[in-house]
Amino acid sequence: MPRKKAIEEIVEETAEETTETTTEESTGTTTEATTEAAESLPVSQETEDIAKIVKTPSPARKSVTASILTINTDGDVETPESREDVIWHELQNAYRTRKILTGNLGGIEKMEGGGTIAIIYYKEMRVVIPLSEMMINLAEDESHDYGELAQRQNKILGNMLGCEIDFLVKGLDSSSRSVVASRKDAMYKKRQIFYLPDLSGNSRVCEDRIVQARVIAVAEKVIRVEIFGVECPILARDLSWDWLGDASERFSVGDQILVRILSVKTGSVEDILVKADVKSANGNASKANLSKCKIQGKYAGTVTDIHKGTVFVRLSIGVNAIAHSCYDNRMPGKKDEVSFVVTRLDEERNVAVGLISRIIRQNI
Repeated sequence: MPRKKAIEEIVEETAEETTETTTEESTGTTTEATTEAAESLPVSQETEDIAKIVKTPSPARKSVTASILTINTDGDVETPESREDVIWHELQNAYRTRKILTGNLGGIEKMEGGGTIAIIYYKEMRVVIPLSEMMINLAEDESHDYGELAQRQNKILGNMLGCEIDFLVKGLDSSSRSVVASRKDAMYKKRQIFYLPDLSGNSRVCEDRIVQARVIAVAEKVIRVEIFGVECPILARDLSWDWLGDASERFSVGDQILVRILSVKTGSVEDILVKADVKSANGNASKANLSKCKIQGKYAGTVTDIHKGTVFVRLSIGVNAIAHSCYDNRMPGKKDEVSFVVTRLDEERNVAVGLISRIIRQNI
């Protein structure tokens, strides 16, 4: 009888533990459901319309074991699901606090209605920005009549692929985890912070200050940078003290470079013009390099440009040179390697003047 009574006591204790565990799991499930419901945020009608268009069906979530056995006793394993949850939480906080986030322009898509959207990737999370919210403002007058505005905007957007941009989250859809954002709002907010005067009457971005800028587009003779919410073109002659035949040889979309502010014109947040250059932010070694040249000296160089019979050469010793004649039977072309003979030194413009004795290698 004593043995039977002991067994009954053990069975009763086990039943009580099972009941407590079940109650805890049930409570945990209820808490999670309440948290998910609380995280559903109100979305404006405009954002809902965009979200319906760009919404993709939510993939079926795989159940992950609550406890993962790790090699290290106190180790922690990050799963794709947990990483996505963390990023989604960051986006929700940014939506509530209007925090500016930064992502990479990873794609451009056409919607069924005919509109264009930019795809931004924020830590692997897809964020959608309508073309109208990308802040691609183009002048529309007789001197800037280059065709349909939407086509020009799409072309510029295509040149920006891979660049780093700021955005503000405008709407969220928790069921499909879709995010709609605006680059324009983020740029206006940055302009308020960095260009408008503070209480003492000073602004952070001012004339003659060296600041960091993002390269958002690159062409042969010009690059386009974004300086704290304001876009600014910089011509090739202002990029380097060296003569550049092609700006893409030295600059790429996504680079962060130092520029010097030459002028700032501020009317309002929507009307700010900035002029900047790159070369004055870096030291000028052209005068020191010119002293390396000797008259009648022969140096190797690369043709950077040809204009009205004048050949512009960048010598391998770091000197800009001009040639008015070529003794080779062939005509020199851009990016050709040539042999240059110095006949005169122009110290006022820091250039060597001479002739091309022969073409070492043609760029065909």
